[in-house]
Amino acid sequence: MTNETKQGIKYMLFASLLFAFMGAFAKELSSSLNSVEIVFFRNIFGVILITLSIYKTPLKQVGGKPFLLIFRGVAGFVALLMFFYNISVISLAEAMTFSKTSPIFTAIFAYIFVKEKISFQGWVGVFIGFIGILFITKFDGSSLEKTDWLGILCGVGAGLAYTSIRELRKYYENRAIVLSFMGIGTIGPIILMSIAPFYETTTFDFIIAPFVLPQTSDIAYIVALGLFSTYAQIYMTKAYSCAKAGIIGTISYSNIIFSIILGMFLGDALPDVWVFLGILLIVFSGVLVSKVKP
Repeated sequence: MTNETKQGIKYMLFASLLFAFMGAFAKELSSSLNSVEIVFFRNIFGVILITLSIYKTPLKQVGGKPFLLIFRGVAGFVALLMFFYNISVISLAEAMTFSKTSPIFTAIFAYIFVKEKISFQGWVGVFIGFIGILFITKFDGSSLEKTDWLGILCGVGAGLAYTSIRELRKYYENRAIVLSFMGIGTIGPIILMSIAPFYETTTFDFIIAPFVLPQTSDIAYIVALGLFSTYAQIYMTKAYSCAKAGIIGTISYSNIIFSIILGMFLGDALPDVWVFLGILLIVFSGVLVSKVKP
């Protein structure tokens, strides 16, 4: 193993830990703020930092795919709304595991839209991943809970976003792609919170919710949420630049372990045997899919 690969693994482990803490801060904030507002605070820090970066060093890119850029932002934003809602309702570990199903859907969407081939190993990984989802949702053939649907759709949305990145990176810098996501993730919540006073809903409360003035005790968590999520993104990017995507993608599943530990400190129960088995299957499926060469 080269020193660069070792460095990439260290970066990804650190990024996974930061992402787990980001989820923990979001869970703490959910007792006083709604998930839509938390998404806003999660993204505003990144928008400021990336905008300053672009001001200092202007973008150098081809461009020409504005609608795909907007699509990437919207897909990622909607997935984030579902993710943070689930964090506020179910255990941190389960919410994180649902979000980590994205490689399964990315492989499928890349096969359909980008014409990337999937090997037999890849299809096995996809199949195992869906079995893992069935274990986590405890699907018995009758119905799924709201959080189950949102968890699965979160993976679908993230999968669509990641698939679009494979095409966008030919035309745009990484900073522009991330800014499209965080920019929409900042403007979107403002619009949705503005609509909330005129439209009361419990079914779509993960999308439409009123603005609540943060309490003084929330400020530290809001700042930590923004900083940890931004630096997690930075170190994840560094990790993928140092080592192969298959290796880094595998290491990224350490995020689930960190989330189980942090979740227990926040009062979450240890996952039962079925959920734990589902987590293992999804991790295994992600490893299989990540190691498939495009």
